[in-house]
Amino acid sequence: MTLLMPDSMATTRFRAYGPRQIDQIADRFGLAPEDAETVRLISRVLPFRVNEYVLSELVDWDRAPDDPMFRMLFPQRGMLHEDDERLLSAAVAGGDRQLIAAAVKEIRGRLNPHPSGQTQLNVPRLDGAEVPGLQHKYRETVLHFPGQGQTCHSYCTYCFRWAQFVGDADLRFAAPGPEGLVRYLGAHPEVHDVLITGGDPLIMSTDRLLRHIEPLLEIPTVRTVRIGTKSVAYWPQRFLTDPDADDLLRLFERIVASGRNLAVMAHFTHPRELGTDRTRRALARIRSTGALIYCQAPLIAHVNDDAPTWSALWQAELAAGAVPYYMFVERDTGPQEYFKVPLATAAELFRAAYRTLPGLARTVRGPVMSATPGKVVVDGVETTPQGRFFQLRMLQARDPALVGRPFRARYSTSAAWLDDLDLAPDAPADIAAAVRGTARPVHREPPAAKPPAAAVALSGHGGYMS
Repeated sequence: MTLLMPDSMATTRFRAYGPRQIDQIADRFGLAPEDAETVRLISRVLPFRVNEYVLSELVDWDRAPDDPMFRMLFPQRGMLHEDDERLLSAAVAGGDRQLIAAAVKEIRGRLNPHPSGQTQLNVPRLDGAEVPGLQHKYRETVLHFPGQGQTCHSYCTYCFRWAQFVGDADLRFAAPGPEGLVRYLGAHPEVHDVLITGGDPLIMSTDRLLRHIEPLLEIPTVRTVRIGTKSVAYWPQRFLTDPDADDLLRLFERIVASGRNLAVMAHFTHPRELGTDRTRRALARIRSTGALIYCQAPLIAHVNDDAPTWSALWQAELAAGAVPYYMFVERDTGPQEYFKVPLATAAELFRAAYRTLPGLARTVRGPVMSATPGKVVVDGVETTPQGRFFQLRMLQARDPALVGRPFRARYSTSAAWLDDLDLAPDAPADIAAAVRGTARPVHREPPAAKPPAAAVALSGHGGYMS
């Protein structure tokens, strides 16, 4: 049974603020005019969106613009290359809308909007055609991007899915409905884990979310439903006082009652996000449904690049009944140059924070690169007569044969991504080929005939699909 909310919990209606409201925000919170102008300029390229909760509860305005939450939410200088910023400034000063649009498009194209082969390697096909709004990188897991869930309550400046939010249909993953997902799952019974992601699917109403989840409860091969969300941190009212908050929790209960795991993949980047009463109450309500909560975030320069911050974050997650899961490496997209942390620094920082944790919080894994061949963890650094090496391991892989296998790369103080590394001569040939991009693609072809269970599930849901 879900927890009842106290009568004293005030209802707050969600409202988003964007670049047009930056002067209003600056006047209200005392942001310097030059800082407001920077946000206005850089947000022409990088998406900007905030709400009342993050403005009032999470940002320390006495420390802005150096406050870590401010840097997470407000685009600022250094997030674009100097040459690109000059190009953008000159176009804006000229006032020609077409020239401004051309400059913005040119700069975005240089920001690697879809890293790690997402559009080339992850988009699945069925009956010879691409299935819109899906990604299938790992054998057991499919990602589903509901079209109405491709925004968020607020945007993180470091978000590797920033291209979802800039209004360019060519850069956006979006499924118009669940029909393509259901057909694809029927042809791929090896998939037992569906991650509903975005954007943030919990920006949708519960009725709309139900439309995408309900068909999954009729497919026996689906054993786990995951929902990727930042809403617990950026809009906990979604679980507390939104008009359909109780309906959302009843949907969670229904998923669990179906015999499936429901995993809420909560994105917490800084311990301050777990420090409000609303967030703690939201986490308690989610847990009361039987859902599991897993927490993940990237290591971000200027925001959380020190061991005490991560130690505090993981311990706060554990105290709230959530599972610390991943420390990611900032991906090679968007303002990576501003936010990246060298792998050598990341590995030492992870170890320093990990040593402070109680045993139940040592579920966390990191630092992890979610790269083209799969998830690669930096397990440590070793010194040998031949030199120093990063100890690496494939936690997950596009090719299942690589999962769990170790390999090495030469130590570097500046490398910040897998592509920056020089593999050791003893790296296994198949891993080296996957890392260097010379391996043959893994094709996920459907079996010759659908298993009876999947076929029955699909036929039983034909009325809904129509």
